[in-house]
Amino acid sequence: MNEDLITRIFGEDGELDSPDEGLEEYKKRKKEAREKMIMLQSQPYEVKVRRSRLRAEEFMEQMRIRDKTAHVSVGGLDSITLHVFLKSIGINVPAVSVSSLEDKSIQRVHKALGVTILNPLKTKVEVLNEVGFPVISKRIAGKIALLQNPTENNKTVRHAIITGECGELGHFQKNSRMKLPQKWLNLFGGYENENEGVMYYKPNFKVSNDCCYWLKEKPCDDWAKAHSSYPFLGMMASEGGQREEALTDHGCNYYGKTVMRSAPFAPYLRNDILRLAQEMDTWYHAHTDVFAKLYYEQPYSKDKAGNTIPYEPVEAIIPAIYGQIQDDGHGNLRTTGAQRTGCSMCGFGIHMEERPHRFDRLRERNPKEWEFYMYRCCTDPETGEKFGWGRVLDYIGVPWEDVPAVQLSIYDYPEVLP
Repeated sequence: MNEDLITRIFGEDGELDSPDEGLEEYKKRKKEAREKMIMLQSQPYEVKVRRSRLRAEEFMEQMRIRDKTAHVSVGGLDSITLHVFLKSIGINVPAVSVSSLEDKSIQRVHKALGVTILNPLKTKVEVLNEVGFPVISKRIAGKIALLQNPTENNKTVRHAIITGECGELGHFQKNSRMKLPQKWLNLFGGYENENEGVMYYKPNFKVSNDCCYWLKEKPCDDWAKAHSSYPFLGMMASEGGQREEALTDHGCNYYGKTVMRSAPFAPYLRNDILRLAQEMDTWYHAHTDVFAKLYYEQPYSKDKAGNTIPYEPVEAIIPAIYGQIQDDGHGNLRTTGAQRTGCSMCGFGIHMEERPHRFDRLRERNPKEWEFYMYRCCTDPETGEKFGWGRVLDYIGVPWEDVPAVQLSIYDYPEVLP
């Protein structure tokens, strides 16, 4: 099985660390890693914060030893909090972001924090037309993309996706995790009907998990390579999915052959990050001079004529899209608006959302953008017909065209799963 293909599906190190690691050893290691993460997540908040500081300082020391630098990859609230947290403990590294992908309120906070703004390599429309729709989950979309793009080199992987039967590198496993869940096999497995003797359907649209690569990962990676820099990330294992797996397996700090990164908040739960966000908001307001200096170093601090635009502190580093951070009455913190944010065209996890789902909220917030992405952001290469997310959602059984009965508020924004 081609190792590059495994990397696309399972992450940097694949499902197995090496062909020499047996299945039982692999299961044992994974179990021990999960137990360790659960133990770290159960620690008191104050211990987690101290541990975050130690992990961040260790990462910086390793960067100095390797003659490298570090930066913060900034997007939503978690990484915004990380950016301010690092400043608060004396780690002064730059922050970078493809900010145009974020909500306007997040973009405003980015500028107030002096974040370096990068441009995507492709537009959202180019990604959907040329690469494919990000739907279901990152892992499943990657498998569907392989089925849609068959080559001799991915033949073994495609067989595993349909049947669950792995080759030598997968220790000849049967019913492995490589197999698509039956629900999605029925809808997307038709590309292998002739090869596998099955009778599945296939869609009339492309699917891909590479959207983030073109929109933000590649621009950030290019910046990082140009500056010999490695990222601090605001990821938490409690978010689930591939993030949970990567952080559980490799911990807060990871030093690979080609990839190095620090995720000081890896053991945090949602309560922890929201509590820290409140504390960092207080720290920001006591140290706005730190961020004003960063702001004036950025191109957006000047207008088109070259005149300086005076720095204006934001009312809170918690962007307006999240609403307020409040106690729910049971000792749990929660944002009154969005719980998570992301790109308005992302469909990962949409099939699991109750209505009003993210596209319903987009309709309420920006009807013109909703109409464009649902009906006419793409052109069918065979018929010339305009279509959009509506075709995709219809195919996977997610309602969208009717207006949901639930009343939307100004704080109802999309919750995009990782």
